[in-house]
Amino acid sequence: MARKVVGFDEGDLRTLAGARSFERGLGYLDAVSGLEVGEGSVTAVVHGTDVYEVELILGGDDGISGWCDCPYGQEGNFCKHCVAVGLTVLRRAKTIPHQRAAARARSSGLEAWLSALSRDELLALVREQVAEDRELRRRLELRAAAARSDLSTIRDRIIALIDPRPFARYGYIEYADASGYARQVAEAASALRALTADGQAAQAVGLAEEAIRVLGEAYGEIDDSDGVVGEAAAAVAEAHLEACGVARPDPDRLAEWLAGRLLADDGDVTEVDPLDYADVLGPSGLARMRQLAAEALRRRPSGWAERYLMERLVKAEGDIDALVALHAQDLDPSGATHLLIAEELETAGRVDEALAWAERGLRDCAAETHIDSRLVEHVCVRYAKTGRVADAFAVRRDRFRVERSLAAYRQLRSAAWAADCWEVERAAALAILKEDARRERGGRYGGPVLIDALLDDGDLDAAWREAADRADDRQWERLADLSREMRPAEALGVYLRLVERSREPTGDRAYEHLAGLLLAARDCHRALGTEDAFTGYLAGLRAELKRRRKLMSILDRHGL
Repeated sequence: MARKVVGFDEGDLRTLAGARSFERGLGYLDAVSGLEVGEGSVTAVVHGTDVYEVELILGGDDGISGWCDCPYGQEGNFCKHCVAVGLTVLRRAKTIPHQRAAARARSSGLEAWLSALSRDELLALVREQVAEDRELRRRLELRAAAARSDLSTIRDRIIALIDPRPFARYGYIEYADASGYARQVAEAASALRALTADGQAAQAVGLAEEAIRVLGEAYGEIDDSDGVVGEAAAAVAEAHLEACGVARPDPDRLAEWLAGRLLADDGDVTEVDPLDYADVLGPSGLARMRQLAAEALRRRPSGWAERYLMERLVKAEGDIDALVALHAQDLDPSGATHLLIAEELETAGRVDEALAWAERGLRDCAAETHIDSRLVEHVCVRYAKTGRVADAFAVRRDRFRVERSLAAYRQLRSAAWAADCWEVERAAALAILKEDARRERGGRYGGPVLIDALLDDGDLDAAWREAADRADDRQWERLADLSREMRPAEALGVYLRLVERSREPTGDRAYEHLAGLLLAARDCHRALGTEDAFTGYLAGLRAELKRRRKLMSILDRHGL
């Protein structure tokens, strides 16, 4: 019934939040206050470490989304506070239709009241709000200046909007203040677009360029983890492009400004693409930009910005050979540039040349431990499409012998299956991994790759033989998980050993892991018919760790 009324249920909340945040949200039900229901949303306040504002968007049959101004929520997560508000809504589901109706009535009442006010009364109301709301005052000042074509005031207001200093309490804009600054930058972008719409496009071009300069200088001192300032800055760049399309500034001057922005150290804030301006630049502007790019590239041949600018311009001209020559001047040792050239040639229909470049990449990078996996995949896929399965297998074999990771082992296995030679090749591959394990070379993320490979093959007998004195805790747990039905006694020994190692770590994640190990140990005892032994063991463990109330709560929830 709740789903029909509000568009979601507890399962949706758990899926959005994850098990940990959902469980933590249960503890905040009594902290929810000020619940307000609108036509398609719910807002509330949750009292936690601080007082947090939460908004849930109710999408009917489409489900639910949420936002919270707590640090975790501002990272885009559906946090415990959102869960608490969602659960509160579900508890009050029967009243939601009435609250929505009341919200509509309030909105209609407000509209009717405003419509009935006289001009003087409305002016008094606006003045009152302007005096109390600084952001509203700035927006109205901009509108008033635009209506009067007061360019001096408009410039001052736009520069004030993008001035980072009011938000930089310690010399830089912290994460918590970034969204407020982003709102002002977005407001400046709106003002620039309004200026263009009011027939002042040339002035909007100049103001937008000044705004972009200020943003570029400030961006390095902003914690823009969510990218909100970057999005607002992109809106300023879009306003500049729109104004240029109307004002049609001098192509050479525009080319010089664009090149300057793209080659500047702070040029990444707006991510300007010169090709977006191709129509405004025309042939002469593009030629001037090409000249500037060539000069910059001569001064700094390995400069990323210089190469990017030249690549974009050459690509726009459609000269594939010039583009290949440009890429070939600086080949990355990972093979990424070889792949880029191959993809460009393939897009141009020059398939044989594309494959030759990809194969050259494999040869040039053959001794590199870490090669761009996309290059290897590119070559193997094209070999497979043309029936060259033996060649694809040879590529995977060569890469495995250099890389020796689980991923390389899996890719070798797939290629060898296709080439019908896995039985022989597996023995050779495992011999290499055994030698690595003997030398204690280990794996990239923990224990020897040998153990991971055997587990991945499902060869549990061999994995048990090789695990002694070699496997790490992750591998032991995986081995026990895969073996506990057939080898409950051996698996039980692993779980109990891991439980002992898991006593010291604290925190929800550590406690959940400990609970999982205990549940697995209980399953082994049941299979062995020794449940009484587990009961005694668990009682002793709980008595020893009883002061950890959160752990006790988690064990209770899991029936332990």
